[in-house]
Amino acid sequence: MRAHYPELQQSHIIPIKALVAPLQICTYNDRDKIMTFDLGDGKPQSTIKFGHWVGEQSEDEYNGLEFDFIFMDEATQFSERAFNFLGGCLRGTNDIPKRFYVTCNPGGVGHRWVKRLFVDRQYKTHCANPEENENPDDYTFIFATVDDNQIMLKKSPAYLRNLANMPPDLMRAYRYGDWNILGGNYFKEFTSGVHTCDPFKIPEHWVRYRSFDYGLDRLAVGWWAVDEDGRHWLYRAFEEKDLIASKAARAILDNTLPNEHIAATYAPWDLWSRGKDSGRMVAETFLNAGVDMVSADRNRVQGHMLMKEAMTPVELKDTYVKSVYAARNGEPPAMLPGFMIFNTCEKVISDLKDIQADEKNLNDCAKEPHEITHNPDMCRYYIISRVLKAEKPVEEEEEDDYYSRREDYESYMTGGEPTASYIAS
Repeated sequence: MRAHYPELQQSHIIPIKALVAPLQICTYNDRDKIMTFDLGDGKPQSTIKFGHWVGEQSEDEYNGLEFDFIFMDEATQFSERAFNFLGGCLRGTNDIPKRFYVTCNPGGVGHRWVKRLFVDRQYKTHCANPEENENPDDYTFIFATVDDNQIMLKKSPAYLRNLANMPPDLMRAYRYGDWNILGGNYFKEFTSGVHTCDPFKIPEHWVRYRSFDYGLDRLAVGWWAVDEDGRHWLYRAFEEKDLIASKAARAILDNTLPNEHIAATYAPWDLWSRGKDSGRMVAETFLNAGVDMVSADRNRVQGHMLMKEAMTPVELKDTYVKSVYAARNGEPPAMLPGFMIFNTCEKVISDLKDIQADEKNLNDCAKEPHEITHNPDMCRYYIISRVLKAEKPVEEEEEDDYYSRREDYESYMTGGEPTASYIAS
């Protein structure tokens, strides 16, 4: 498996075909990318399938297939979802021990899950469903650097010099296998524990918004609140696959509480594009279902830059937020990022950590793998839009009402009995 077909062709298909061709022991089907070995003597055929991963749509291609061995080359180019899905194909009724081999360099969309499992060896061991627990004995990491490949160094003596001239962080990652130097994500500013917090009750006077990204493959929705400092709080998130527009609209409304007043809902601009056949806009379905929404700005780079800007710390003045942090930590921080997420929005947090920079435009986010782009887009639609910060509630003064005072008529009208201080004056 490779993430992209050109690399699969150059690094695996062509070399293996050249290796086995002189032996005349197999055939190759170029359409299905399957190499078949006939072992003779009535033995079952053995096959090698060459595959590449194009996101969640590849799940349909591999669903139900069985393999004895899976080799994932450059695994850090795959999402953890892809790794887990392909792991489900590692099965069968024969006696061959099943194996999953991965090779990779630091960095990339899969940097975090590969580092967690194989380098840091941090495993899920106390899941509510015991079947989700990860067994440390299932994972083995064989560390290697370029020095272990002596044949290549002899054939390419300039390779070490080329590595030495790379940017320092890449050099340390590729030359010495440093897994701590690269985080592998576009939003390097985003840090768990700094930009995330435990949930708390949103005050009534905070202004609330919604934003969502939608395609037939996935709906991603976020509910936002703005405090008195203008700080953005993502306090709820929802995500679902394979929803037609009417069901997506229903899901948005069902996950919005009856007493929540949403000031505005920001949606992707392309929902207002008219279909070539029907002439209708997808936005009409949402609007007719009761999801009042406006089109968000389509500028990707500007939106992502504003997200980065919002992640920088700003002075904390909001008294309610101060009280929340004081109750939990004893003393509120002087500064707090302008973009905060409740830690219950786990998928949003994970996607913001995994999303990469676009290789052709480093100022923009990558558009692949598609399954982790929806939540960053949902956040971008909100951040790039105009929102209002909460206004401090006005404390009403109590009126001097006779009927609310426990005094008799004489006291109220004449001031009551004369006092010594009044007579002396």
